Parts: sequence; C-alpha cells; structure tokens
Amino acid sequence: MNTTLNNNTLKKEKLNSGLALPKVTEAIVRPILFAAAVTAVIIIILIGFFILQKGWPVLSTYGLWNMISGTVWQPTKELYGILPMITGTFYITFIALVIGIPFGLATAIYLAEIAGSKTAALIRPAIELLAAIPSVIYGLFGMVVINALMRHLQRGLLSGILPPDYQLGYSVLSGGIVLSIMILPTIINIVEDALKAVPHTYKEAAFALGSTHIQTIFKVLIPAAKSGIVSAVMLAMGRAIGETMALIMVIGNVTALPEHGLLSLFAPSSSLTATIALEMGYAGPEHQAALFAVGIVLFGIIALLNAFVIVFTRRGGQQQL
Repeated sequence: MNTTLNNNTLKKEKLNSGLALPKVTEAIVRPILFAAAVTAVIIIILIGFFILQKGWPVLSTYGLWNMISGTVWQPTKELYGILPMITGTFYITFIALVIGIPFGLATAIYLAEIAGSKTAALIRPAIELLAAIPSVIYGLFGMVVINALMRHLQRGLLSGILPPDYQLGYSVLSGGIVLSIMILPTIINIVEDALKAVPHTYKEAAFALGSTHIQTIFKVLIPAAKSGIVSAVMLAMGRAIGETMALIMVIGNVTALPEHGLLSLFAPSSSLTATIALEMGYAGPEHQAALFAVGIVLFGIIALLNAFVIVFTRRGGQQQL
C-alpha cells in the first residue's frame, strides 16, 4: 500500500515538473519574441527618422510639392525636380507587372491545381533559384542580352520612327522585362499559397454542381483567393519599385519625361533608386540632402503600398468570414 502511494506521488511530481518546464520556457521565450518584434518596429522608425533628418533641409526649403512636380533635376543649379524619376519608376514597374502578373498567376495555378508532384518538384526549385539570383546578374543579363535585342529592334524594324536617342538599347521596356523576371518568385509563391489556403469544400461544392476543373479554378478558387492575389501583386510592385542595381544597368539613367507616347517604351529613363545609388558617391552636402529627400519620397511610396496591402488583406479576410 505504501509502495503504491509512493509511486503515485512520484508520478505526480514528475507530471508537475513536466508541466512546470513548458511554463518556465514560455515565460522566457515570450519576452524574447516580444523584444524581437519591438526591435523590428524600432529599426523601421529609426530608418525613417534618419532619412527624414538628412533630407529635411532641402525638403523644407525647396518644398515637397516642388520636388514631386518639378521636371528638371540639376543639383548644380539647385533644381531638384523628381517627376521624371517618379514617372520612370512607375512606368517601368507598370510594364513589369503587365508582363509578370499573367506568367506568375498562370504558373501558380499550374503548380497549385494541375501539376503532378514530380513536375512540381522540378519547377519549384527553379522558381526558388530565380529568387536567389543576385540583382547584378539580372542586370548583366539585361545589359548583354535584352539590350542587344532591343538595340537590334530599334535600329532595324523601328529605325524609321524612333529618334536617334531612342536607338541605344537602353530603354524603359528593357527595365520592365528584367523586373518582370525578378518579381515572378514573389507572385508565384504567394498566389500558390493563397490558392492552397482556399477550403477544399469550395472545390468539392463546385464539382458537385457540375463545374469542370478549369471552371472551378477561374470561377471559384481565384475569386476566393483574391486577397492573397492582390497582396502578391502589391508586394511584387514594391519589389519592383525598390530595385536598383539591375535597373542601373539597363535603363540608361536619363532623367527625362516621356515625350513620344508609346514610343517612349524604347526611350532611356531613370528611377528614384537608380538616381540615389548613382549620385550619392560624389554628391556635395546639399546634393546629398536632396538625394535623401528623394529617399523620403520613395520611403513614403513603399509605406503606402504596404498599408494598402494590410487594409485590403484584412477586408478580404473579413468578407470571407
């Protein structure tokens, strides 16, 4: 009898000690995770404060609106108009999205709903490799291959309608093609996860009503995953807007507004990030402050995109609930 009581006591002590250990671990891990999250927020705030502090002298004297609406960027003459850079950034990004979204969406649908396990096992590593390739490699590919093809097209088939300064190979279209390749992993991975997150009952209900597999994909799964798809597009857009090295090597870095309609696709251009990277090395104090002001504008654009993604994702989740 005493032996049984002792055994029960030992078991209870072991059980209590086993339960106490996770509690102690949780008490230690929880503050660590909270500190990591707070640190990330603090870093973002410090980066924003640093850029604002450095760019404020020019921003306060020249004016934010004057910078955004100005069309002439000549720091030696204290002219800091960045409208050509903003236009070039969004022009290139728009082309990248127009090319990248259909390919990315189609690939994600194929991997999530059509491809067999063996085929998907071959394709997914290639997509991950696209995400791992350094930007400078994309830039070299664009400069040597895409720009060469573009130059051949500009000086051949389009030579009669393009101005001479549009026949150098460096162009908005080249930048858009390179960026469209770079944003593919972002679109494919997020859209695939969004499609797989759709409850399986949606597909079963569609099949029960007589829908084909393709009809189910386009009429049921894609609408149900729209918040994830929009998030993928917006994150890809942010990735494209923030790209620097690859664009420097393929777009020509000319700060000028498009002047020939659709023919401006073949014109050299510039972007916000490329201007900062190219000119920061030799900029004087005021010129450097102007580049930080450009960074403030870029920081604001990315922040607005992220805010839109957060709001849209939350609304999409609430509607699904």
